[in-house]
Amino acid sequence: MMNESSRGNPIARIVKAATKVEPHELAATLLSFFFVFILMTAYFIMRPVRDAMASDWTDVEVSLLWTTTFFLSVIAVSVYGAAISFVRFRFLVPGVYSFFALSFFVFYAGSTFFADPDLVDKGFYVWLSVFSLFHLSVFWSFMSDLFSKEQAPRLFGFIATGASVGAIVGPLLTAQLVEHVGTDNMMLISASMLLIPIPIILVLKRLKRTVLGNEDVRVDLSAQQAMGRNPLAGFSIFLKSPYLLGIGLFILLYVAIGSFVYFELKNLLEVFTRDERTQIWAYIDFAVNTLAILTAMFITSRITTRFGMATTLALVPALMAIGMLVIALSPVVAVVAGLQVARRAGNYAITRPGREMLFTIVDRETRFKAKPVVDIVLYRGGDMVTAWAFTLLTSVAGLGLGAVAAIGAVIAGIWSFVGMYLGRRFDAASAEHGSEPG
Repeated sequence: MMNESSRGNPIARIVKAATKVEPHELAATLLSFFFVFILMTAYFIMRPVRDAMASDWTDVEVSLLWTTTFFLSVIAVSVYGAAISFVRFRFLVPGVYSFFALSFFVFYAGSTFFADPDLVDKGFYVWLSVFSLFHLSVFWSFMSDLFSKEQAPRLFGFIATGASVGAIVGPLLTAQLVEHVGTDNMMLISASMLLIPIPIILVLKRLKRTVLGNEDVRVDLSAQQAMGRNPLAGFSIFLKSPYLLGIGLFILLYVAIGSFVYFELKNLLEVFTRDERTQIWAYIDFAVNTLAILTAMFITSRITTRFGMATTLALVPALMAIGMLVIALSPVVAVVAGLQVARRAGNYAITRPGREMLFTIVDRETRFKAKPVVDIVLYRGGDMVTAWAFTLLTSVAGLGLGAVAAIGAVIAGIWSFVGMYLGRRFDAASAEHGSEPG
């Protein structure tokens, strides 16, 4: 509530009117905004560094790394779920970020001091993918432990904007700095940034007890604990539902197209230096995140409400089918990079929100148990399987990029039809007052 001095403060009144943030919440909200901004900036500084490494390796080597990522991700999720049961959450959050920051310092040291850092680079390539599972998930769990259920709807939208800004600033910093400081030093900058949230966490904990008065607020970690005990627990539910199987097929086709585009771009960038590749990947990330934010703000809701879920889920796959045909005719860097931007931005702004909406018409047990199967096993496992499929087509069958792109166009076409099917099932179930599809 506003005190007398706050009522007389024009700045406080302007802030409240613009953002719905009460004056006593302002410090915690701005610190939370800065917290997630730092996290996303640090991640998107390292992401182009990771992707630039892939062009140094064969398709077989990258497929092995994606396989390692799948198994390590399942193990990491289980370990984190177990840790929640034994470590107090107030210690766990700073511990997670400190641990990852230290690990990236180790990778920086290894890449700097070893004459042949190939194994270190491969370890970093896998480890950053594992980090991506946790950095935002842990942050939002911490936010749920910090703010009350009344505050969350008012404040989380503004706080989430920090993630969007960081996703733009991070790759832009990399693109501008890498040619001056080098790829390895970008890793050092990012690792150092991951230490910044530690004092912020401590301050936010103090504000929770004092200014916010939310001492009794506790985050519900039961979902993470259950996932930690058995991330495959929802398989039986998943396999018995045609609707969920359709979602699973949609995910597999999505990751198949993503793998094909990624591998094609990786191979085309082989002729560039690593610093040049890092810069190219950074500009791709910058374009992706900027386009995704603008699309989500001004286009996504209009597509969903005007054309329905069938069109929403089929739109990006249809565009990918056309794009893959263009690559088949002209497999050059600019075309493949453009398709990568369109695919990822379309996923963040259109396909991913639509996919999440599909789970709003299933019961709580299904969301609780089966969704991790889709998000972890099918998504990461799909990466692994489709990476090997691409490798089989190029390294074994000897197909060129154009021929592989033509196959990708067929896959994208099937993906579009599956999206249309799921969208119609969703629209029909929603029309029947939210009944669950079979």
